[in-house]
Amino acid sequence: FTLRDLRRVIADGSGNLQQPLDELMTPDPIHLPPTATAFEAALTMTRRRIAHICVVEMGRLVGVLSERDLFSLQRVDLVHLARTISAAPHIDTLVELREEIAHLIDNMLAHGANPEQLTHIITLLNDHTVARVIELMIEAHGDPGVPFTWLVFGSEGRREQALLTDQDNGILFEAASPEEAERIRQRLLPLARAINAALDRCGFALCNGNIMAGNPELCLSRQEWLRRFSGMIQSPTRDNLMHSSIFFDLRPVWGPSEGCRQLQEALLGMIEGNSLFQHMMAANALRHPPPIGRFRDFIVASRGDDKDTLDIKVEGLMPFVEGVRILALAHGIGECNTLERLRQLGARGVLKAQDAAAYEEAYHFIQMTRMQLHQRQERAGQPLSNRLDPDTLNQLDRRILRESFRQAQRLQSSLSVRYQL
Repeated sequence: FTLRDLRRVIADGSGNLQQPLDELMTPDPIHLPPTATAFEAALTMTRRRIAHICVVEMGRLVGVLSERDLFSLQRVDLVHLARTISAAPHIDTLVELREEIAHLIDNMLAHGANPEQLTHIITLLNDHTVARVIELMIEAHGDPGVPFTWLVFGSEGRREQALLTDQDNGILFEAASPEEAERIRQRLLPLARAINAALDRCGFALCNGNIMAGNPELCLSRQEWLRRFSGMIQSPTRDNLMHSSIFFDLRPVWGPSEGCRQLQEALLGMIEGNSLFQHMMAANALRHPPPIGRFRDFIVASRGDDKDTLDIKVEGLMPFVEGVRILALAHGIGECNTLERLRQLGARGVLKAQDAAAYEEAYHFIQMTRMQLHQRQERAGQPLSNRLDPDTLNQLDRRILRESFRQAQRLQSSLSVRYQL
């Protein structure tokens, strides 16, 4: 029972000061073990929008941690910022808060936060922003009167977003027939397009491929999503393989989650039993080789505006993302985050534990290099880009980056052997 609970009781008149505490307290509060980190506590507070965490060991309360306790670690800004986003009264307020998110990430980079923490924080704050945009657009345009789930795909679905991001989203709803699905779709599409436009204002660029909820092909009932996913798997054309690499990393951000969970379970079942699709998806995962040559020098663009640079996202991170994705889906792993997939693959023996650890370290370094690149661009007032000139790195970082790319090569080579490509 916290001070906030007391204020709520007094403010909304829901109780009186003579009531026993067990009628007003939170009966089953969120808790963490003593071994959890301060970062985990801050992330939990942010996600749950709470100010205190109970610390429980062997079923016994051993302490209570408050956001004030985290001041010295400079994590309270995260909790406060998440609350401010969730209570933003206007889209313009959310636009202004995007600068605070960039400032927070800049500070955390300076204090040595690792890339996994940073991408989780960015994604978490982005989730709060998306949820608030949806709520504001419903207030502005009216409730459609239909329950729906806002889905996110790609890097947002994997919880791997950096400051540079665009929209990959869709809508899932329940319908008893194709006719009902079409009626619901027509009711939801105007709202979806308003949400996409508002997110664009907030810094989530419109997707060039129109992978957005305002696209009628991505505002679907659960049965329609199932048919679409089944079609991708049964007919692994080039376009379907490209779409699967986006849509199969999905999760709900707003609305009921049960439909998405059922969709994910069905998806895993379809892939586990389809060796042809696994083979084709593995081949598709090899389309972006890491940018190092036979003599381990970097392969960079030779002409145009991108001369002497490489794309650290497409050529550095995606070989890991796509290689690990196919292994995870083929072995029934429902987790979407690349590092969590790697850990589960290592734990299950799909990958050797030493290989999984090496891939994780390499992925960490490439992601950190990318975020530091964005930090330099942000400070210089330049547009954010994933193009990196390796000559801007010191000799040690160049060597580590080359070795990280070599680990991506090893992963791709293992896929070639496993799927006889």
